[in-house]
Amino acid sequence: MPLYCFSSSDYSEEVEPYNMEETVLKWRLILGRPADPDDAVQLSQMQQGMDAALDLLYNEERKSGLGNSSPRINRWLKDIRQYFPTSIVQLLQKDALERLGLKRMLLEPELLETIVPDIDLAATILSLNQILPEQTRETARKVVRQVVEELEKKLRQPMQQAIQGSLHRAVRNYHPKHNEINWHQTIRKNLKHYQPDYQTIIPERLVGFGRKGQHLKNVILLIDQSGSMSTSVVCAAILGSIMASLKSIRTNLVVFDTSVVDLTEMLNDPVDLLFAAQLGGGTDIDKALGYTQSLIQRPADTILVLISDLFEGGNPVGMLQKTASIKAAGVQFITLLALNDDGAPSYNRDIAEQMALLDIPAFACTPQLFPDLMAAAINKNDLREWSARNNISIKN
Repeated sequence: MPLYCFSSSDYSEEVEPYNMEETVLKWRLILGRPADPDDAVQLSQMQQGMDAALDLLYNEERKSGLGNSSPRINRWLKDIRQYFPTSIVQLLQKDALERLGLKRMLLEPELLETIVPDIDLAATILSLNQILPEQTRETARKVVRQVVEELEKKLRQPMQQAIQGSLHRAVRNYHPKHNEINWHQTIRKNLKHYQPDYQTIIPERLVGFGRKGQHLKNVILLIDQSGSMSTSVVCAAILGSIMASLKSIRTNLVVFDTSVVDLTEMLNDPVDLLFAAQLGGGTDIDKALGYTQSLIQRPADTILVLISDLFEGGNPVGMLQKTASIKAAGVQFITLLALNDDGAPSYNRDIAEQMALLDIPAFACTPQLFPDLMAAAINKNDLREWSARNNISIKN
């Protein structure tokens, strides 16, 4: 890649002067030792350590060397934590897992303890759940729990505020039965109708509590647990657990591959739920939708969120027929191609287009935006308009 240099006359006085030395140094670290065989670029001791750590991972001739022994991996993991910020460390760990086949290091507790936890690492651990040795299993659970707790801390308050606020707006009841009247709100709404002669208020509008004590909405999370959806499964489990703690809605969580497993009873502990999931395998959305139909009791008050890349390995015709039936019954049907920070993955465009004809939008959503999405769904807002406001591209 060519480097373009400009003279200082090319810049206005307000622009910081071009730092050639710094730029060359950065490119030296990016391109590695092969780009500077004569050591023309002088590196400090710390920069030499950074260069060595990157070289072990990205130098094609040496990358197999990193995986030869546990001590070397352990030393490398400590080095990258010393030289790079956490966000870069997580990226390097992910590349090491993918490029060097180092998933075996997750089977050794002493190595697992040195890794900086993140959602990709949690997803990888869960994909190895069936082969984790007993001595590693407890360490693996600690790593996953740390990721879950960090995400839950960020998402709980936004989720509670979004859902409770939207439910409050959605359940305004201006035709309450006598035992549903909210007298405090009714009096406040009708103060202007106070009658001095009678020393009383004659209410023009009654305000009710709505269906107090009942679940106002039923949210069903139907999650594809095939390999490509692993980080989405982690996020959905955490968000589902938060929603399940809200008494005003009923939350169901169902995972599927070629079989269907209802994990709703485990929503009180998302870590147990995640270890009960079986990441990987095929995809049978048709069978999953068939089971979901049995959960729908009040279609008009039900929100179904299908989280899948739509690569149906079962019966595409049956899947679309069930989708149409669920939609026609009055269920709010949302398709999320991904629920993570990575954006939309590869997905089945043909099925997405067929679902668009049924007025079911398909798009990717971040965990941070999911609470607002649920609020929009509860209020039955136009989700295409919601997507446009949030710069989300509808994929059909």
